[in-house]
Amino acid sequence: MNILSIQSHVAYGHVGNASAVFPMQKLGVEVWPIHTVQFSNHTGYGAWKGRVFDGGMIDEVMEGIAERGVLPNCDGVISGYMGSADIGHAILSAVAGVRTANAKALYCCDPVIGDIGRGVFVRPGIPEFMREQAVPAADIVTPNQFELELLTDIGVTSLADAHRAVEALRDAGPKVVMVTSLVTEETPDDAIDLMAADGAGSWRVRTPKLDVSVNGAGDAIAALFFTHYLRERSAAAALSKAASSVYGLLKRTKEAGSREILMVAAQDEFVMPSRVFEPEAI
Repeated sequence: MNILSIQSHVAYGHVGNASAVFPMQKLGVEVWPIHTVQFSNHTGYGAWKGRVFDGGMIDEVMEGIAERGVLPNCDGVISGYMGSADIGHAILSAVAGVRTANAKALYCCDPVIGDIGRGVFVRPGIPEFMREQAVPAADIVTPNQFELELLTDIGVTSLADAHRAVEALRDAGPKVVMVTSLVTEETPDDAIDLMAADGAGSWRVRTPKLDVSVNGAGDAIAALFFTHYLRERSAAAALSKAASSVYGLLKRTKEAGSREILMVAAQDEFVMPSRVFEPEAI
C-alpha cells in the first residue's frame, strides 16, 4: 500500500510527517512524504529555525512523482497542518491528480485549526478554507472536538450533540469521520473518548485519561486511523486499532517523562498495542 503524506516536518521531535510517516511505515505502508515546512523543532518550544515552503514547491514535487508514472499505485493522500491557503490549494491539486490516476484512492484530511484551551492557532483564512474546500473534498476527516464544533457550528456537550455534529460533517462531503479528544457530559472525569462514524454506524472508544502534554499525537492517530481504514474499510476497526496504539504510545511517553513522543522507543505499540480498546456501538 502506498500513501502520499503532505504535512509539516521537524528535524528534532515528532509532529506532522515526523509523527505520521514512521507509524505508517511500521505497519508496512510505503509512504511518500512531501513536507510543507522544514523546522528544527515544533513551535511549542517557543523558538525554532527553518522555512515554510509554498504551494509551488508542492506542485513541483508532485509533478516529479507523476513523471515516475507511479500515481496509479497511490492508495491514498493524507494532509495535516496547512500553513496557508496557497499550500491548501496545492494539496487539493495533488489529491485531484492522484484521483485522476486512481479513482479508488481516498483522501484523509486532518483539519488542523485549533484546540480547546488554545483556540484557533492557524493563520486567518485557514478555518474558512478547511470548511469550504478541504473538508468537502475529503473522504475521511479527523477533527478534534474543538474543530468539529467550529466546522459544523454545533456545540458539543452531549453524545447526542456529537452525533448531530458528526452527521452534519458527513453531509458536507466526507463519509468517514473520526473525532479525537471528545469530552461530553457522559465522559467520566478520568477518561477520554474517541468517536468514529461511517455508513455502517457510529462507535466510541473510551480510554483512561493520561496526564501528559506532548505534540504530534493527533498527527499519529490520524495516520494510523487512515491506514487501518484503507485496509479494512471499517471505521470501528480502524478506531479501535488507532486508539489502542496511541494510548500505548502516550502511556510509554508519560512513564518516561519525555517532552517528545517516544515514537521509536514505543514503536511496538503500532503493530501490537499493549492494551486493546474495543469499539462500542453508540
